[in-house]
Amino acid sequence: MASERPGPAGAATARRRLTSAELAVWRSLLDTTGELQRRLGARMTADCGLSPSDYHVMVTLSEAPRRRLRPSALAEAMDWERSRLSHQLGRMEKRGLIRREECATDNRGSEIVLTDLGATAFRAATAPHARAIKEHFADALSADQFTALADVLTSLSRHIFPEREA
Repeated sequence: MASERPGPAGAATARRRLTSAELAVWRSLLDTTGELQRRLGARMTADCGLSPSDYHVMVTLSEAPRRRLRPSALAEAMDWERSRLSHQLGRMEKRGLIRREECATDNRGSEIVLTDLGATAFRAATAPHARAIKEHFADALSADQFTALADVLTSLSRHIFPEREA
């Protein structure tokens, strides 16, 4: 039946347009996640003096071997345009959070390295950031809602990244 809700990802689509209810949920998702990101970012800046972009770069570098990545690999890992990353790295380099070093395997290239100061700032920001996530996100949901949200996010991820299932 054309008015029935389609099944999980991969099932045949029964209709071509979003319903007004689906569109309202989509808008609510955008508005809510945008506001959540804004609040968490403002809190991080107030608590730690770091921008969300600083933190994103630092968490990505902290997870990399020897806390270093080529700029292209860093941009890809963060899903950022290289020009955006370049401007961000310039600001962070001036503050001593990262540095650029020659690449040991390619004299034409460089690597972005999380400095000791950057690693210390990142570690200092982690607990306040986790508390803010708890306050603005986790405390708002029940255990059942977390389970349901995890299920929704898994479904979306499988739909968006089918190659990860292989």
